[in-house]
Amino acid sequence: MTGSALDAHIVVERRGFRLDAAVEAGPGDTVAVMGPSGAGKSTLLGALAGLVTLDGGHVRLGDRMLDSASPRAHVTPSERSVVLLGQEPRLFPHLSAHGNVAFGLLARGASRAQADAQADQWMMRVGLAGLGDRRPSQLSGGQQQRVAIARALATRPAAVLLDEPLTFLDLETAGDIRAMLRDQLSATHTTAVVATHDAVDAVSLAHRLVVVEDGRIMQSGPVRDVLASPATRFTAAVAGLNRVVGAVRQGHWKRDGLEFAAAGDGQAIAAVFPPTAVHLDVGGAGTSAPGEWLARVIRLEQTPAGVRVRTADPEVAIDVTADRAAALGLMPGLPVRLRVDVAEIRLLPALDSAGDPDPTLPAR
Repeated sequence: MTGSALDAHIVVERRGFRLDAAVEAGPGDTVAVMGPSGAGKSTLLGALAGLVTLDGGHVRLGDRMLDSASPRAHVTPSERSVVLLGQEPRLFPHLSAHGNVAFGLLARGASRAQADAQADQWMMRVGLAGLGDRRPSQLSGGQQQRVAIARALATRPAAVLLDEPLTFLDLETAGDIRAMLRDQLSATHTTAVVATHDAVDAVSLAHRLVVVEDGRIMQSGPVRDVLASPATRFTAAVAGLNRVVGAVRQGHWKRDGLEFAAAGDGQAIAAVFPPTAVHLDVGGAGTSAPGEWLARVIRLEQTPAGVRVRTADPEVAIDVTADRAAALGLMPGLPVRLRVDVAEIRLLPALDSAGDPDPTLPAR
């Protein structure tokens, strides 16, 4: 079973919104699409599936032109050999789990014996051997999603589109299904596009990452490269990094109270550093060293390892243990002293995008 190369340029216009994004995937590759809510991820998948009409661009899968705005061409969703799997499994409630998997095979022309045999194999591959007789209502949410994945891959589609399929699952179940999905996509060499909010999906499943914001692609490339060098505040947040845009003036980078030596002049530059690189303390009335500044706490967030402290002027996240947060008496509005080792900071070109200041404005 081999996936087909995907070459798509999606242009969709709605009142107050325009999606203009290109996505490419080699045969058997998985591309992750990330972006904030409303960025256009689901519209992109809908267009690839043939459910959303193009206002411009094209969709080519292998040697087939599935959609073209000019000249106008459109292959119906049922004839595309493309499967779209969303947040809801959407299993047939009146069929057993086995029957749901066999349904697609029968619809593709398999005999009853062939469909039953392949459905049994797929139930085993997704870890549900012995549960084929159960109706969807008798299965957990994670088990239902496994059946939906088996049904999708059993028909040997040229491409699979996954629209945040793990959103409604608990962390442990999502982790199990993510691992199973990765194994099955690899084993079947199926081309896939995964829309997600979760960086773990991108890291675990995808070869490439495309970041969409406000209907346009802000960054794309190998997953590791995009997450290591985030071009926007959203991507930095996904990667778990701080990204502060400032300006270099006369050999110094500056934004609010944070300042340090940097080459260049008159340039908008993003300083990128991990929350763990920032030291937080309370008290003191001034700063005395590069990379040290005064800020105020705006909120506290729980993390698996403790507490993430969000500060303003500039907006920076700092990770501390829960006991240290308690010992310092951290609370919204509290003035704090921050220090980051300048050696931990990477400087990247700033991108004029949502969440970044206008790079033509001087840093305060």
